[in-house]
Amino acid sequence: MVLPFPGHLSPTRQTPKNPDLPKPLNSIQAHCSLHPRLWLLITFLSVQIFVLFVTRTVPLPASLFPATKTKPSAAAANCPLGRIYVYNLPPSFNKDLIDTCNDSDPWHWRCGAVSNDGFGPIAAELARVVPGSVAPAWYWTNQFALEILFHNRLLNHECRTLEPESAAAFYIPFYAGLAVGKYLWANHTMRDRDCELVIRWVRKQPFWRRSNGADHFITLGRITWDFRRLDDPSYDWGSSLLNMPAMRRVTRLIVERAPRDDNDVGVPYPTGFHPSSISDVVNWQGFVRNRNRTSLFCFVGAARADIKDDIRAALMSQCRNESGSCRVVDCARAECANGRTSNLETFLDSDFCLQPKGDSYTRRSVFDCMLAGSIPVFFWFRTAYTQYKWFLPGQPESYSVFIEPRDVVNGRSIRSILEGYSKEDVRRMREKVIETIPRFVYAKPSEGLGSRSRDAFDIAVNGVLNRFRVARESRSGRGTKTQEGKANSSLSDSSLGRIL
Repeated sequence: MVLPFPGHLSPTRQTPKNPDLPKPLNSIQAHCSLHPRLWLLITFLSVQIFVLFVTRTVPLPASLFPATKTKPSAAAANCPLGRIYVYNLPPSFNKDLIDTCNDSDPWHWRCGAVSNDGFGPIAAELARVVPGSVAPAWYWTNQFALEILFHNRLLNHECRTLEPESAAAFYIPFYAGLAVGKYLWANHTMRDRDCELVIRWVRKQPFWRRSNGADHFITLGRITWDFRRLDDPSYDWGSSLLNMPAMRRVTRLIVERAPRDDNDVGVPYPTGFHPSSISDVVNWQGFVRNRNRTSLFCFVGAARADIKDDIRAALMSQCRNESGSCRVVDCARAECANGRTSNLETFLDSDFCLQPKGDSYTRRSVFDCMLAGSIPVFFWFRTAYTQYKWFLPGQPESYSVFIEPRDVVNGRSIRSILEGYSKEDVRRMREKVIETIPRFVYAKPSEGLGSRSRDAFDIAVNGVLNRFRVARESRSGRGTKTQEGKANSSLSDSSLGRIL
């Protein structure tokens, strides 16, 4: 018997052929037996190609891809002002307030308002008024839906972090407006219950104790006076959330701010237009720019006989007496809430829109009017000029008209004042209004309008982050209080919300 020695090759075994197989398959069978590792490699590569094909053509559930932690270098590049931590509050402070909308205020607006992530029902009726290209961007959005809109956007924000120790700002997703709205007309003993409970919860968090709330912010979807109930028993309205000591250092994004509270930041009321892309904005701007307007001015609203020195009745009277120059939508006779079709058509057809104060100094109608390319006429500075500095142009005369309310009371003609503006004046002011549109609308996608433009949400959040950054630098000796004021005021003219 001959033993093999190094380098000696044993005779090769011949693989028997299967007579039942065709010759090509017999050849494959032979190669599989002769080169098993080669075929193992081919099989492996085939599986990889198949998996790649499937993943490129069939969407996989997001749950298969858990969120990863952002590297510090990437965070610094994408979020130069810092990152945001959104508290995971118990659902009784937000989600449950939506789910229990049936026991809300007497008008039961909340159930419709919270559909479509707070955007409200699709405004199908506007299809005959607006261009078809932007019709899907229109909703019947409630003026008090801001808390839901901000919460949903922040949950998907590129600068959100799941690591609180890396956060520069902390968001409290408490739907305080929805909570107090349930008890404005009844069950007054419950108005502060949710406020007290949420404050108790937040104060237990370690990062609240670090700053005592100075780097925390919240969105409030109602006017500031709905959260500042006085101790006087005769003033029986709203909650006392903003009078509670724990809230004194918290920044509040609110649709109407208190004039002497720097922690109140006025943000625009939501309109019904929620663009999905920058092209939606451009198309809408072109539509209102080229609109043929047949009325000099208009008034959408109702008289308020119960308000002292109300000028609405005088404005409505003048408008009706100047029917050839003015259009009226009397909201005492027709439903005007949340931007009905007649409201939009009236604004689209008018050069100017009258914006007196109502139950409070601000009105959603201001933004509905400007969205339609109509030039607002104000009678109080607090209606817009001192409210929305981050969002509206810094020169009021560039986009609006101001008339002293006493002039209206004394019978001065609104028509004669407005006719004093030349066609070029009107064109210039309208162009400024149209240019401002992206700064006060809330976009539909979670990522906003993209890098080319910033919407109202982006401007508000960046403004808060900038405010906190300046405060940190001030505390460390690298900044001053004056710098914060300059930084915040400069946001109104920065490129954050300007469309290229």
